[in-house]
This record gives sequence, C-alpha cells and structure tokens, in this order.
Amino acid sequence: MRTATTRVGAAFLLAAASISISQTTADAQPAGPNVKYVLTSDSPAGFDVNYLVNQPPNKEAYNADAYAFLKKDRINSPWEITTTLADPQWAIINASAAAHAMAAPPNAHCEIWVDGQLAVQNTGPYTAFCQLSNW
Repeated sequence: MRTATTRVGAAFLLAAASISISQTTADAQPAGPNVKYVLTSDSPAGFDVNYLVNQPPNKEAYNADAYAFLKKDRINSPWEITTTLADPQWAIINASAAAHAMAAPPNAHCEIWVDGQLAVQNTGPYTAFCQLSNW
C-alpha cells in the first residue's frame, strides 16, 4: 500500500511541476519590444528595402559595419516583417522603387509599429523612409 501511495504522490508532483513549467513558458515575455515594419504602395511594385533587424550597441558599431545590423531585401508590396529590438528607437526602414517610363509612381508608404502601436509613417512617390529617434 505504501508503494502505491508513493507512486501516486510522485506522479502528482510530476504533473504539478509540468503544469508549472508549461505556465511559466507560456507567460514568458519576448526579449524586447516587437517591431513591425510595413511597406505598402498604391499599385503592386518591386522595392529594394533596408531595415534594422539586429540592434547595434552604439552608433560607432553601426557606422563601422552597418550590414551587420541591417537586412537588405528585394520585395514586392505589400510587405511586412516583425523583429525584436531591446530598444525600438533603433528601428529604421528605407524602401525605394525604380521609376518606370509611362508608369505612375507607386507611392511607397512605410510604417514602423512598436508593440502594436503605430510609431511612425511616411509616404513618397518612389521612396519611403521611416526611422525612430536613435537616428
């Protein structure tokens, strides 16, 4: 009888620990604020886009090797991507489309969202540039 009670007690403790670990994992917060970059345009267009995905420790590090912190992609609008930055004030996005003869400008529009809140937006005929305050 004692062995059965010990096994039931051990199984109960194991189940309780498992629930506690699962709950802690579910409640874990991301490493930093979520930063979402968004690019849209009035008409479908291809863009070269540069955006910060790895936060530099300071401006000197960024200036020494910007591409260690930026990502460069060729994309079609609409487009969005989310990254995590410890300090979202480093967020920056620059998008540019080539001008085409006899075609209307695509009217590029960029946005930076921080934790679900629109932080900055900008529109231009062929380029859009959005940045937060660390620039």
